[in-house]
Amino acid sequence: MTPLQHSPAAERNSAAILEQLRALLGSTGEALEIASGTGQHAATFAAALPGWHWQPSDWQADAFDSIAAWTSQSGAHNVRAPVLLDVRAASWPADGPPFGHPFDLIYCANMLHIAPWECCAGLMQGAARHLAPQGLLVTYGPYLEDGVPTAASNLAFDQSLRERHPAWGLRALAAVQVQAQSAGLQLRERCAMPANNLLLVFGRSL
Repeated sequence: MTPLQHSPAAERNSAAILEQLRALLGSTGEALEIASGTGQHAATFAAALPGWHWQPSDWQADAFDSIAAWTSQSGAHNVRAPVLLDVRAASWPADGPPFGHPFDLIYCANMLHIAPWECCAGLMQGAARHLAPQGLLVTYGPYLEDGVPTAASNLAFDQSLRERHPAWGLRALAAVQVQAQSAGLQLRERCAMPANNLLLVFGRSL
């Protein structure tokens, strides 16, 4: 049986996210991906950004074979072996010594709404520990915004998430910003994306 796991959402959104990453990032750097899941983003972005070293991670080791398979299929040679990482932990990664170098990019897609709320604080605090001075935290997914009508599809998605798990659900952008500020990060850019998603760019508070 093939180890390749497939996310239709990752297949649909990769090109749009990559376009934004190209605009944000320099030609070289160190990237950490949180919640790599199937590995499709890691493989796609690393292949398209050959000057970047990409460190995938996930809190479940059963994702690792798929990450490795997608990486191999892409032909990318700049992807490190995935590591176990729980954003709520005080030390990243979960196994072995903490990361020995800062990251120019920490990237996290479609995690906050399918994880307990405390994962948002964990993500922000961990990013503050591990980002380079000018590094960026980039998150992607659906959010709820004050004063902005929520698309019917996102309302239905939010309801379905809460039915699946009471700790899940779309997060309010204002609440996410509070967690970022508590960790010393601030929202730098808000990019509207297809299918009523947002790409958010955080950096260290000035």
